[in-house]
Amino acid sequence: MTDVGCAGVLVADTFLGPLKEMPREGQLLAVEAMPSYAGGCAANVAIDLSKQGITTAVVGCVGRDSSSSVIADEFNQANVGCNHLIYSADHPTSRTLILLVEGQDRRYIHMFGANAVFTVGHIRRDWIAGLKVFYLGGLFLMPSFRSNEFLELLKFCRCHNVVTVVDVVVPQGTDCKRELKPLLPFIDYFLPNADEARVLTGCDRPEDQARSLLAEEVRTVIITRGKDGLLAARRDEAWQAGIYQMPVMDPSGAGDAFCSGIITGIVRRWNLPDMLRYASALGASAVRAVGTTQAIFTAEEAETFMSSNTINMQKVKL
Repeated sequence: MTDVGCAGVLVADTFLGPLKEMPREGQLLAVEAMPSYAGGCAANVAIDLSKQGITTAVVGCVGRDSSSSVIADEFNQANVGCNHLIYSADHPTSRTLILLVEGQDRRYIHMFGANAVFTVGHIRRDWIAGLKVFYLGGLFLMPSFRSNEFLELLKFCRCHNVVTVVDVVVPQGTDCKRELKPLLPFIDYFLPNADEARVLTGCDRPEDQARSLLAEEVRTVIITRGKDGLLAARRDEAWQAGIYQMPVMDPSGAGDAFCSGIITGIVRRWNLPDMLRYASALGASAVRAVGTTQAIFTAEEAETFMSSNTINMQKVKL
């Protein structure tokens, strides 16, 4: 039986670096490797969850090309179920070139590819009904994924006691507030970062962002704030937390690793503070190596790490 189903963005990522500096015009810069891995929200969370010992499967769209093999092969190696992958004959697998330069933020060159044709209709209801948790990664990033259809899927999950976790990507210059509003009462865990929450609520302070989202009847909102930690809130409790300190090689997969930690806590029925500590530990582990999932703690490694490292966490009032 599959515990968690992950749906959404699938990408074949190619990493270049870390480099001391970008090459000058006309310069040849030799590197030792340019590895390619499975990436994208749904892929990252599914692989990370498998490392926690949670049975996971994924659904999303890829092309009929060699890049899809990069993704499928990594799923098979990680024991992630991939029987629900949709293969498009008309669109290539989405790809991203990620440039890592020491002391600078990442640079991305992206081809959207088959993610453009992923729809709610690709997600089978009989599969959903057997899950404990359904995760969607990349809401508002997939143009064929209609909000009104997703609303019906969320209602189906609620009727079948499937916990829903939604991670959002708000494209620059778009206003998704109207589309999000009817979805929120049927989302159990909503995980925007602070910039996304600002766009979606019109509020600058995380406390105001959380209040605004809770007013729309989302059950739990967790706003990640980068180096400033997080704010998590429900009707009856709210928590602020810092971050675990970790030397940074590549931060690309930290947010998705954090999501996988939240889902791990849901499956294992932890309280909110324990869930946040574990998610923060997985997020910190992601930055230790190049790639989105390569350095993620296993469950045993996470417990060992947390036994000798702490984060500041306190209960707060909204």
